[in-house]
Amino acid sequence: MEELLILVDQYDRKKGCAPKLQAHQKGQLHRAFSIFIFDHAGALLLQQRAFAKYHSQGLWTNTCCGHPRPGERTKAAAARRLQEEMGITCSLHKVSTLLYREKVSNQLIEHEFDHIFVGISRSDPIANPDEAHAWRWMKLSHIHTQIDATPGAFTVWFRRIFETIGLAGVLAWKELAPIDR
Repeated sequence: MEELLILVDQYDRKKGCAPKLQAHQKGQLHRAFSIFIFDHAGALLLQQRAFAKYHSQGLWTNTCCGHPRPGERTKAAAARRLQEEMGITCSLHKVSTLLYREKVSNQLIEHEFDHIFVGISRSDPIANPDEAHAWRWMKLSHIHTQIDATPGAFTVWFRRIFETIGLAGVLAWKELAPIDR
Protein backbone atom coordinates (compact mmCIF):
# COMPACT_ATOMS: atom_id res chain seq x y z
CA MET A 1 0.00 0.00 0.00
CA GLU A 2 1.40 3.37 -1.04
CA GLU A 3 2.13 5.94 1.63
CA LEU A 4 -0.36 8.83 1.86
CA LEU A 5 0.78 12.42 2.28
CA ILE A 6 -1.20 15.15 4.02
CA LEU A 7 -2.10 17.86 1.51
CA VAL A 8 -2.17 21.36 3.02
CA ASP A 9 -2.74 24.97 2.07
CA GLN A 10 -0.13 27.73 2.42
CA TYR A 11 -0.99 28.00 6.15
CA ASP A 12 -0.48 24.26 6.78
CA ARG A 13 -4.21 23.58 7.10
CA LYS A 14 -5.12 20.07 5.99
CA LYS A 15 -6.95 19.87 2.65
CA GLY A 16 -6.91 16.11 2.13
CA CYS A 17 -4.52 13.28 1.34
CA ALA A 18 -2.82 11.95 -1.77
CA PRO A 19 -0.53 9.03 -2.61
CA LYS A 20 3.13 10.01 -2.16
CA LEU A 21 4.21 9.52 -5.77
CA GLN A 22 1.16 11.34 -7.14
CA ALA A 23 1.77 14.33 -4.84
CA HIS A 24 5.33 14.59 -6.12
CA GLN A 25 4.35 14.09 -9.76
CA LYS A 26 1.72 16.84 -9.59
CA GLY A 27 3.67 19.12 -7.25
CA GLN A 28 0.87 19.15 -4.68
CA LEU A 29 1.60 21.11 -1.50
CA HIS A 30 2.01 18.68 1.38
CA ARG A 31 3.23 18.59 4.99
CA ALA A 32 6.81 17.49 5.58
CA PHE A 33 9.63 17.78 8.08
CA SER A 34 13.40 18.17 8.01
CA ILE A 35 15.61 17.23 10.95
CA PHE A 36 19.00 18.70 11.79
CA ILE A 37 20.96 16.70 14.37
CA PHE A 38 24.06 18.29 15.87
CA ASP A 39 26.81 16.86 18.02
CA HIS A 40 28.00 18.65 21.15
CA ALA A 41 30.74 20.44 19.20
CA GLY A 42 28.20 21.91 16.77
CA ALA A 43 28.84 19.68 13.74
CA LEU A 44 25.77 18.69 11.73
CA LEU A 45 25.00 15.07 10.85
CA LEU A 46 24.55 14.76 7.09
CA GLN A 47 23.26 11.77 5.20
CA GLN A 48 23.84 10.77 1.62
CA ARG A 49 20.52 9.56 0.29
CA ALA A 50 20.41 5.93 -0.77
CA PHE A 51 20.83 5.29 -4.49
CA ALA A 52 17.55 3.33 -4.59
CA LYS A 53 15.45 6.34 -3.46
CA TYR A 54 12.83 7.51 -5.96
CA HIS A 55 14.39 10.98 -6.26
CA SER A 56 17.52 12.88 -5.28
CA GLN A 57 19.46 9.61 -5.13
CA GLY A 58 23.01 9.84 -3.82
CA LEU A 59 22.75 13.51 -2.85
CA TRP A 60 23.90 14.84 0.51
CA THR A 61 21.29 16.39 2.77
CA ASN A 62 20.32 17.12 6.36
CA THR A 63 20.10 14.30 8.89
CA CYS A 64 16.60 13.10 8.05
CA CYS A 65 13.48 14.15 6.17
CA GLY A 66 10.00 12.74 5.82
CA HIS A 67 6.27 13.16 5.94
CA PRO A 68 3.79 12.63 8.76
CA ARG A 69 1.13 10.02 8.13
CA PRO A 70 -2.55 11.00 8.20
CA GLY A 71 -3.52 11.36 11.87
CA GLU A 72 0.11 11.49 13.06
CA ARG A 73 1.52 14.59 14.75
CA THR A 74 4.46 16.08 12.86
CA LYS A 75 6.88 15.97 15.81
CA ALA A 76 6.00 12.31 16.49
CA ALA A 77 6.55 11.52 12.80
CA ALA A 78 9.93 13.24 12.91
CA ALA A 79 11.01 11.17 15.91
CA ARG A 80 9.77 7.99 14.21
CA ARG A 81 11.63 8.64 10.97
CA LEU A 82 14.83 9.69 12.74
CA GLN A 83 14.86 6.30 14.45
CA GLU A 84 13.89 4.41 11.25
CA GLU A 85 16.42 6.15 8.98
CA MET A 86 19.37 6.91 11.23
CA GLY A 87 18.87 4.79 14.37
CA ILE A 88 18.88 7.90 16.55
CA THR A 89 16.58 8.67 19.44
CA CYS A 90 16.87 12.14 20.95
CA SER A 91 14.69 15.07 21.95
CA LEU A 92 13.60 17.30 19.08
CA HIS A 93 12.63 20.97 19.05
CA LYS A 94 10.83 22.75 16.22
CA VAL A 95 12.76 25.84 15.12
CA SER A 96 11.18 26.98 11.87
CA THR A 97 8.99 26.26 8.88
CA LEU A 98 9.72 26.71 5.22
CA LEU A 99 7.33 26.71 2.28
CA TYR A 100 9.06 25.81 -0.97
CA ARG A 101 8.47 24.35 -4.42
CA GLU A 102 11.42 22.86 -6.32
CA LYS A 103 11.91 20.41 -9.16
CA VAL A 104 13.91 17.34 -8.15
CA SER A 105 15.12 14.37 -10.19
CA ASN A 106 12.92 11.99 -12.18
CA GLN A 107 10.55 14.82 -13.22
CA LEU A 108 9.17 15.10 -9.67
CA ILE A 109 8.36 18.23 -7.70
CA GLU A 110 8.85 18.80 -3.99
CA HIS A 111 6.20 21.28 -2.87
CA GLU A 112 6.35 21.24 0.89
CA PHE A 113 5.27 23.03 4.00
CA ASP A 114 8.39 21.89 5.82
CA HIS A 115 8.58 21.82 9.64
CA ILE A 116 12.21 22.02 10.74
CA PHE A 117 13.35 20.24 13.92
CA VAL A 118 16.72 20.18 15.67
CA GLY A 119 18.29 17.87 18.23
CA ILE A 120 21.62 16.83 19.69
CA SER A 121 22.96 13.30 19.57
CA ARG A 122 25.69 11.92 21.79
CA SER A 123 26.38 9.01 19.46
CA ASP A 124 26.95 8.19 15.81
CA PRO A 125 23.99 6.98 13.78
CA ILE A 126 23.22 3.43 12.74
CA ALA A 127 21.93 4.30 9.29
CA ASN A 128 19.32 2.19 7.50
CA PRO A 129 20.99 1.37 4.13
CA ASP A 130 17.60 1.54 2.37
CA GLU A 131 17.45 5.22 3.36
CA ALA A 132 21.04 6.47 3.68
CA HIS A 133 24.01 5.32 1.64
CA ALA A 134 26.49 7.13 3.90
CA TRP A 135 26.68 9.70 6.68
CA ARG A 136 29.18 12.16 8.14
CA TRP A 137 29.46 14.87 10.76
CA MET A 138 30.45 18.22 9.24
CA LYS A 139 31.12 21.69 10.61
CA LEU A 140 28.50 24.15 9.39
CA SER A 141 31.10 26.49 7.88
CA HIS A 142 32.40 23.57 5.80
CA ILE A 143 28.88 22.70 4.64
CA HIS A 144 28.33 26.26 3.48
CA THR A 145 31.64 26.15 1.55
CA GLN A 146 30.78 22.75 0.02
CA ILE A 147 27.32 23.92 -1.10
CA ASP A 148 28.90 26.93 -2.82
CA ALA A 149 31.57 24.76 -4.48
CA THR A 150 29.40 21.79 -5.53
CA PRO A 151 25.69 22.67 -5.24
CA GLY A 152 24.68 19.67 -7.37
CA ALA A 153 25.97 17.30 -4.67
CA PHE A 154 23.23 18.45 -2.26
CA THR A 155 19.44 18.16 -2.26
CA VAL A 156 17.48 21.19 -3.42
CA TRP A 157 15.69 21.55 -0.07
CA PHE A 158 18.94 21.46 1.90
CA ARG A 159 20.40 24.17 -0.35
CA ARG A 160 17.17 26.17 -0.05
CA ILE A 161 17.29 26.01 3.76
CA PHE A 162 20.88 27.31 3.79
CA GLU A 163 19.98 30.04 1.25
CA THR A 164 16.90 31.13 3.20
CA ILE A 165 18.08 30.78 6.80
CA GLY A 166 21.77 31.42 6.21
CA LEU A 167 24.77 30.05 8.05
CA ALA A 168 24.13 32.25 11.09
CA GLY A 169 20.52 31.09 11.29
CA VAL A 170 21.46 27.41 11.18
CA LEU A 171 24.18 28.07 13.80
CA ALA A 172 21.51 29.63 16.03
CA TRP A 173 19.37 26.50 15.69
CA LYS A 174 22.06 24.45 17.42
CA GLU A 175 21.63 26.65 20.50
CA LEU A 176 17.89 25.84 20.50
CA ALA A 177 18.43 22.09 20.32
CA PRO A 178 17.36 20.26 23.50
CA ILE A 179 20.11 18.46 25.35
CA ASP A 180 19.23 14.97 26.58
CA ARG A 181 20.76 14.25 29.96
